Amino acid sequence: MSKSVFEDWFAKDLDPAAYDPVAAARLAMKPTYPKRFYTEASAGPSDDGWRLLLDGRPAKTPGRHPLAFPSEALAGAVTAEWAALGEVIDPMKMPVTRIANSIIDGVLPDPAPVAADIVRYAGSDLLCYRADSPASLVARQDAAWNPVLDWARDAIGARLILSQGVVFVTQPPAALAAIAAALPQGDGWRIGASQVVTTLTGSALLALALLHGRLDADAVWAAAHVDEDFQASQWGEDAEAAERRATRRREFDAAATVLATV
Repeated sequence: MSKSVFEDWFAKDLDPAAYDPVAAARLAMKPTYPKRFYTEASAGPSDDGWRLLLDGRPAKTPGRHPLAFPSEALAGAVTAEWAALGEVIDPMKMPVTRIANSIIDGVLPDPAPVAADIVRYAGSDLLCYRADSPASLVARQDAAWNPVLDWARDAIGARLILSQGVVFVTQPPAALAAIAAALPQGDGWRIGASQVVTTLTGSALLALALLHGRLDADAVWAAAHVDEDFQASQWGEDAEAAERRATRRREFDAAATVLATV
C-alpha cells in the first residue's frame, strides 16, 4: 500500500462523510454564515427610537431599513443577541433579531394584512376543536382552553362555536370582528409579534391572551401543546419531535419578548 493510498484510507476511516453519501449530503447542506465583522454591539437613541450599533455604526435590516426599535428594552434584547455571537453571524441564534427584521421590513409598512391573517386563524382556532375521547384528554382541553374562551367572550365580545373532532365549523362574523377589534390597530410591532405567536400555537385566541396579559408566555405555550403533551404521556416523547418543539419554543419566546418590551 502506497503512502497516498494509506492516507486516503486513513482519512476515510476518520471521516464518515468520505464514504457515506448521506453524511456527505448533510455536510453539503450545512449552511455557511458570514464572519463576525464587528467588535462591540450596543444600543443608542436616535430619531427612529433606539438603534442597534455595531462598533458605533447604525445597523440595517436585510431590506435596508434602519434596525430601530420603539423601546430601549427591545433594543437591549436585540443587542444582547449580537453581543453573544461567536466568530460567525448565525441567524438561528438571533430569534428576536429575525422577528424584528421581519416586522420592520414586512409589517410596519402596512400592518393590516398581517392583522387580517390573525383573524383568519381565529376562523379555525385550535381552542375550538375538541376531542370527544378519551375523557382525560377532554378534561385537559377543558381546563386549559375554556378559561381563554370565556375571557374572549366576556372581555372582547368574541363568542366562538366549538366542534368535536375535525369537523369544520364556521365562526360567527361578529366574533371574528370582535377579535379584529381586539388587535392593536396600526401597531405593527405588536401585530407582527402576535402573528408569530398565532402561527406557532395555532391559536389567535392564545395570541390575544398573551397580548392582553390574560396569560403569561409559559401558560400560553402549555395551552398550545395540550394534545401533544397528552400523546407524549401515553406513548413517550419522540427525540426529533422534542427537538422541533425546542426550536419553535425559541421562536415563541422571541415573539413574547417583543410583546413584553415594545
